[in-house]
Amino acid sequence: MGKTRKAPDEMTFLEHLEDLRTRLFRSVLSLFIAVFPAYIFSKDIFHFLSRPLTRFLPEGEQLAFRTLTEPFMLYIKVSFLAALFAVSPYIFYQLWKFVAPGLYQKEKKYVFPFVLFTSVFFIGGAAFAYYIAYPFACRFFLQLGSDFQAVITVNDFFNLTIKMLVGIGLVFELPILILFLSKMGLITSRWMVRKFKYAVLVIFVIAAIITPTPDMISQSILAVPMLALYSLGIAVAFFFGKERKDRRERRAKEKAAAEEAS
Repeated sequence: MGKTRKAPDEMTFLEHLEDLRTRLFRSVLSLFIAVFPAYIFSKDIFHFLSRPLTRFLPEGEQLAFRTLTEPFMLYIKVSFLAALFAVSPYIFYQLWKFVAPGLYQKEKKYVFPFVLFTSVFFIGGAAFAYYIAYPFACRFFLQLGSDFQAVITVNDFFNLTIKMLVGIGLVFELPILILFLSKMGLITSRWMVRKFKYAVLVIFVIAAIITPTPDMISQSILAVPMLALYSLGIAVAFFFGKERKDRRERRAKEKAAAEEAS
């Protein structure tokens, strides 16, 4: 017989850590398993990832490397990045399994929508970075340094690529995070509206950290979608948060009391 999982209030601190260790181990294991097939196509994947930059390079110029092992380590990194996006639905599923015991029974059935939307937002954020934010940044830097000879190494380029794709992918998870916080009653749609001006400031700070360019235009390219995601989060908190649930329960009690009085 399978081992019955305890409720969160019945688990000790060590049992919580053990459960977290299990989820992390399964996630990391799936990542390493996916790395091997990804390595087979690592050159093609890197060629695809480098297009936002190489299409703006002068004809005949290409990326460079400084050490003999750098290309090999590059393809290893490319394989891990590709594996991360490939197994991201499974990783989000493990995240759900970790937090699910703290949810109501009727909320636990939303595992498929959670995995679907977290994966879609994560991959969608990376796609936004690849097709919009990153090409703009590459063109900006190359134009800024057009008076000099560009010697861009594959290692420096790919480190920036990871920062952009993964960073923006995680930023796009904002509506999902807001959904959970509102479900737990930690934030409400009214609170988010009142704090909107502070959210704008925080969003532009995050955009400045993620984007490699110091100008307001490139930061705005990322900040505007983040503001849209924050606005979407307000709607999510209003329709699905604990605040709305409490209002429904209060109205139901008032209706029941009115019926009893009549």
